[in-house]
Amino acid sequence: MKPKIFVALSTFAEFGDAPLKLLDKSGIEYSLNTLGRRLVREETVEMGRDYEGIIAGVEPYDDYVLDRLPRLRCISRCGVGVDNIALEKAKKNGIVVRNTPDVVVLPVVELTIAMIFDLLRKLSYHTSLLRSKRWEKKAGNLLTGKTVGVVGLGRIGKRVAETLKKLDADVCGADLFPDLDWAKRVGVRIISTESLLSECDLVSIHVSLLADQRFVLGQKEIASMREGSFVVNVSRGGVIDENALYNALKVHHLEGAALDVFQEEPYTGPLCDLDNVVLTPHLATLTRESRVQMETEAVENLLDALK
Repeated sequence: MKPKIFVALSTFAEFGDAPLKLLDKSGIEYSLNTLGRRLVREETVEMGRDYEGIIAGVEPYDDYVLDRLPRLRCISRCGVGVDNIALEKAKKNGIVVRNTPDVVVLPVVELTIAMIFDLLRKLSYHTSLLRSKRWEKKAGNLLTGKTVGVVGLGRIGKRVAETLKKLDADVCGADLFPDLDWAKRVGVRIISTESLLSECDLVSIHVSLLADQRFVLGQKEIASMREGSFVVNVSRGGVIDENALYNALKVHHLEGAALDVFQEEPYTGPLCDLDNVVLTPHLATLTRESRVQMETEAVENLLDALK
């Protein structure tokens, strides 16, 4: 009997039919998430319990869920982050976990750089004024010569740092296990997280929520940041205390922030009321090109694991 596959993603093959064609060609039975939104725990269990393979998004696969998916042999994550998956439980239950780490790098890096320029040149701010038919100007800042700190120097963090160096920024980085050879080669100063927060004009966060690499920008950390500095987060919502961030932005201890991810999504919280924030709805990897490639690789990974 051939294995069956469940596609848990809220959208699939929206920008190209290559991943669907690959599934059809395989001859394996599959079904799609028809709700059009992210699944919650009970829905993941209910919809996925009869399948050997799941093409996953960021819906939860904690101990509770994995213990209730008895036939599951592989979770193929469409994306890079696997912090929504209980990896130890998956290993114990004999479930292979795959992801697509390389595809997401370029779109996340491009969004990060776009957000940095939006903050520095106040693009969203002035767009909002003009939509209110107000011809008012507020001076921005150059990136050239600014000290930018990158927290988390994995695939994405490294590419962000390299891009910033090419744009003539002074770049420093912090990581639990920094690649010192790479840092020396590209001219990135490796310093402690504490020093990075206090010294930098702008901080860009690129960390995961893995237990052994926990980083949280909380009230204490935000207070230690340079007055008038900026913060960008396209990694995970849980790495920033949103209430502390709101308070710092409201009194302009921080000049601005750009966020693509939030503690709870969809986000409708108080940050929406500030004019010195750039907010996007978790779309860092959402380009037509990268989405098709990511979904296709996720299918290929799953089919390979189920052979």
